[in-house]
Amino acid sequence: MSAEPDSSEDRLRRFVTIWSRAVFPVTSTSATRPEFEEQLLPLARRLSEALRARIPDTDEGRAVGTALVAAHCTDPDALTRSLDCVDAYLVLYCGGDGDPEDLRSRSARLQHAMAAGFAQALRERTLAEQEAIAQAALEAQGVVAQALHATEARFRAVFEGAAIGIGIADLDGNVLQVNGALLRMFGLTDRAMRGRRVQEWTHPDDAPQTWTLYDELVRGDREHFHLEKAFYRPDGTVLWTNLTVSLLRDADGIPQYQLALMEDTTERRLLNLRLRYEATHDALTGLPNRTLFFERLEKAVSAGEGQRFGLCYLDLDGFKTINDSLGHAAGDRLLVEVADRLQSCATAPGEMVARLGGDEFVALTTGPDTEAEVDELAARIMNVLIAPVRIEGRDLTVRGSIGIVEGPAGERGPAEVLRSADITMYRAKSAGGNRFELADPEADASAITRHGLTTALPAALERGEFFIEYQPLVHLGDGSVRGAEALVRWLHPQHGVLGPDRFIPLAEHTGLIVPLGRWVLEQSVRQVREWRERYGADEVNGPLRINVNLSPCQLTHPGLVQETVDILERTGVEPEALCLEVTESALIGADDDLLKPLRQLAEMGVDIALDDFGTGYSNLANLRRLPVGVLKLDRSFTQSMQQFPADPVDLKIVEGIVSLAHSLDLAVTVEGVETGAQAEQLRILGCDTAQGWYYARPGPPDRLHELALTDATG
Repeated sequence: MSAEPDSSEDRLRRFVTIWSRAVFPVTSTSATRPEFEEQLLPLARRLSEALRARIPDTDEGRAVGTALVAAHCTDPDALTRSLDCVDAYLVLYCGGDGDPEDLRSRSARLQHAMAAGFAQALRERTLAEQEAIAQAALEAQGVVAQALHATEARFRAVFEGAAIGIGIADLDGNVLQVNGALLRMFGLTDRAMRGRRVQEWTHPDDAPQTWTLYDELVRGDREHFHLEKAFYRPDGTVLWTNLTVSLLRDADGIPQYQLALMEDTTERRLLNLRLRYEATHDALTGLPNRTLFFERLEKAVSAGEGQRFGLCYLDLDGFKTINDSLGHAAGDRLLVEVADRLQSCATAPGEMVARLGGDEFVALTTGPDTEAEVDELAARIMNVLIAPVRIEGRDLTVRGSIGIVEGPAGERGPAEVLRSADITMYRAKSAGGNRFELADPEADASAITRHGLTTALPAALERGEFFIEYQPLVHLGDGSVRGAEALVRWLHPQHGVLGPDRFIPLAEHTGLIVPLGRWVLEQSVRQVREWRERYGADEVNGPLRINVNLSPCQLTHPGLVQETVDILERTGVEPEALCLEVTESALIGADDDLLKPLRQLAEMGVDIALDDFGTGYSNLANLRRLPVGVLKLDRSFTQSMQQFPADPVDLKIVEGIVSLAHSLDLAVTVEGVETGAQAEQLRILGCDTAQGWYYARPGPPDRLHELALTDATG
């Protein structure tokens, strides 16, 4: 019989046990270890809840760091051991079923917050001690004679027992007295320390104002100063401190001594540097990450006059295929190899390489002459990617597309530069990849406009910004109007009326073409019902029909047939009044599953037209298997017929297509008819119907008969 799985509370207590065992030996507390463990339990629970919270809350980590100081865990080793425990065991015991990478990232942020909270609390505690010591020192100088012994005893207790370093020197800088904590910090004996002078403790990292403040203090112009200062130890290592120096005066207010209070911040500084590195570098490749790169880019684009910058934005071509076929482990190894190669390309001053995420990398160069340098940098990057990468016994070819942005500093912000580079990179990828392209402001503006239109599409449909224009379909024999093609337009608030070529590809890309196409179909069917009610039916040609375009995305939508049936039934229109136009390219190589909905619609009585016929290079023999009743001949075949005489080759081609279509019992419609000569030639060749500006431009539904008849009769 298998054991019951551990509960989350059991795993939490195991984590607390490990934590208490690590920290208890370096904690100054009167509690027993089990009692100390109970003090850590609520802190661990707060970390666990913050780790698994829907929205990460680093304030919980800061609060835990503060609570450690309150629990007397003030030794620097207590923080180091606590962070090591959190790093090694928090995700393991408290992570639950969350994504490991996300949990580790959250754990790192909690550690950073713990360190910050611990440092802040320890600083406040230290400053309180410093204030008490300074007050005691001042009181020791001004106490009356009869209380001198007691005061000196109290001062000695504070002086010797303090956890921070304390030193007293005269105004010439000669060290007179130091406590044990200061000796341990410097690794010196009392005698060696007393032989030193304050002015000898210079360090290359001293802040510029350090010794100016010191001179003001010993002159009596300043009572105290506080700053961060580094010191050299005898063994050559560096001691970092929070240093407070105060001036001690006698009863008459004359300066006598200087009192230095030092807090050892070396371990905390190293920890902060480590956390800073982890926060600004990519864990997989070791390259600078997006955060650090953006800081560098911001400095580059805001540099002084005469400075320029160049940015290469790289995206690997086909990286998803490698991940999908070989696994993410192989993809990660490829990214590491690419990162190493890129790092070798950016070794000159002012150059850097970073990983933005996924398979996207950037390279930055700065200086007065980046116009040539950035092209050379891009060429080096393309060159180092040529050699295959061997992973799991396979040689993988690495290709990449690069977008380049170069220009003077001070003209654009970092976000705008990065967006331009991203747009340019995708332009290089669209051109076939394995190349680099230079940023083009016009192309950027076009891409931004496309993006704006894409994001505005859903709301535009809800707000009713789309409308339909209708172009008549005219019979070439008698000039009668047989119907019209519905053409959707977008009345954009900023850009005015937009044709379908501006937004239909965007709608197809986002999937909005399905609801938009459904709306166009329903509006068009309602319109043809109104026409039929108003104009009735021609005795010879029958009632008017409506042609509606069907995109490839709609063709594969599973609800196409049912939605069409619902619209026809809801509007009370017969299926014969509707013709759905499908482009020839959408049906090239179509299998039975793709043709099934068209066959179902055709069997109901809906006519199917093969639009743009002649542009898709389809096999003419396949026409018999397609459920189409109309061929719409592309305008490219009839353009030469606008002049007289027409190109005889084009005449033969059109004549052959018409003959083939009629032999298959298909009607032929011609698009783009613009002249009377063209219309007459097409009539002679046997084409059935036509549409174009010769008859009427697309317009509102009420102008259908007026436009068609006026243009046809001249």
